[in-house]
Amino acid sequence: MNDTEYLLEMRNITKTFPGVRAVDDVTFKVRPGTVHALIGENGAGKSTLMKVLAGEHIPDSGEIIFAGKKLSIHGTRDSLDAGISTVYQELSLVPEMTIAENVFLGREIRQKNRLLVDARTINEETAKYLKDVGLGDFSPKTYLKYLSVSQQQMVEIAKGIHRGAKMIVLDEPTSAITESEVEKLFSLINALRETGITFVYISHKLNEIIEISDEVTVMRDGQWVDTRATRDLTENQIITLMVGRELTEIFPKAEVKIGDVAFEVKGLTREGVFEDVSFKVHHGEILGISGLIGAGRTEVARAIFGLDPLDSGEMFLEGLPMGISRPYHAIEHGIVYLPEDRKQFGLILERPVLENLSLASLKMFVRLGLLNLKYEREEADAAKKQFRIKTHSLDVAVKNLSGGNQQKVVIGKWLMRPVKVLIVDEPTRGIDVGAKSEIHRLLSELAGNGMAVIMISSELPEILGMSDRIAVMHEGKLKGVLSRKEATQESLMRLATGGKK
Repeated sequence: MNDTEYLLEMRNITKTFPGVRAVDDVTFKVRPGTVHALIGENGAGKSTLMKVLAGEHIPDSGEIIFAGKKLSIHGTRDSLDAGISTVYQELSLVPEMTIAENVFLGREIRQKNRLLVDARTINEETAKYLKDVGLGDFSPKTYLKYLSVSQQQMVEIAKGIHRGAKMIVLDEPTSAITESEVEKLFSLINALRETGITFVYISHKLNEIIEISDEVTVMRDGQWVDTRATRDLTENQIITLMVGRELTEIFPKAEVKIGDVAFEVKGLTREGVFEDVSFKVHHGEILGISGLIGAGRTEVARAIFGLDPLDSGEMFLEGLPMGISRPYHAIEHGIVYLPEDRKQFGLILERPVLENLSLASLKMFVRLGLLNLKYEREEADAAKKQFRIKTHSLDVAVKNLSGGNQQKVVIGKWLMRPVKVLIVDEPTRGIDVGAKSEIHRLLSELAGNGMAVIMISSELPEILGMSDRIAVMHEGKLKGVLSRKEATQESLMRLATGGKK
């Protein structure tokens, strides 16, 4: 094979964020007129690589060759002008504008006076593009908000065709659409492929990968693993390529005696989000909750904590029924939740470590209506030492701490008060390996002291290394619960992609 066989070549691309090398010397090649699947676990680097291609991230090193020319991409406009269109999971359309206005957004055709948009022309042109994507029955004047998610995706593709796209990147395109809509999308992809348009297809749904793609590239830990013809792969082989890692010492899970049931949920349902979710977690146990993006893991945790309403279901704390409709109900019962986005929802970044630590326990420090500042500082200092928070002063703004130490502050904030059930969502996201080990050790110690821990994680090695049992979710449903002995990376991925034990 020679290099002219490829429409796209991303050569030796590296992209680093603070504390994380998201893409590490990756070379990715795509043949023209094909559907090339790009897959990997959450955090494998595939979306970051595509954001480099789309101009949203500037790579630290490497080069991009497209249609035989070296590209200099410094922003999204450069990528679009080269003929590369990206359709993200969260669509970048304007609901209050018409279909035509969205298709021509940023490239409006204007009347001779150059002041007014030539609405007649853009409506006529849009009607042609809508026929190309199977939306010929819609008027270009229809407001986008009246279209379904699937139909809006088609508008995004029409927008790419209008811009002269030679390649369209689809990022998790079927995460929020029905099976019949998936069939329509696949028919459109196949039809456009026949016209010479090339697709990069990102998805966690392996059955879709097998059905729609010509080639598959697997990434793991920010690195390229393999590229193969889809016809030469089975789902099990793809899973093995995706998860082929050995657990390391960053998972210091201590063996502890598992106690009685601390917390139980039965039949938790939130219409359209998750359905009939039931599980138990014991004192001294770490229950891992695994699944792919969109599986409903975080949504279940938010509902348990009272952040989102439930349509039905029951919760029991140490055998006694309980009702939680607000977070303060959960907190008063000793159930706390550490969100996956610690910076947005777990911390007040501009305030000092002291205030962040004491925030959830201010009532403890109030005497005769006044805040006892000395007592507050003493307890915060004790938490700093207990959770090994590295800072030279409690008065430092928490934004100046490393990611790992920020996470320890979030944990310390909640554990300055009595806690029976600790729910942690992506506890080590965005922190380095050394800090991960410390967070894992802390969670293991808390479980060892009798706390019930529910740990949501997208990292399979973390789930396997730290959990006593693992509940696996897929598309809002609990697919199974595996013991530590019977769980493997392959068995978890099989359940997470909709298979059976």
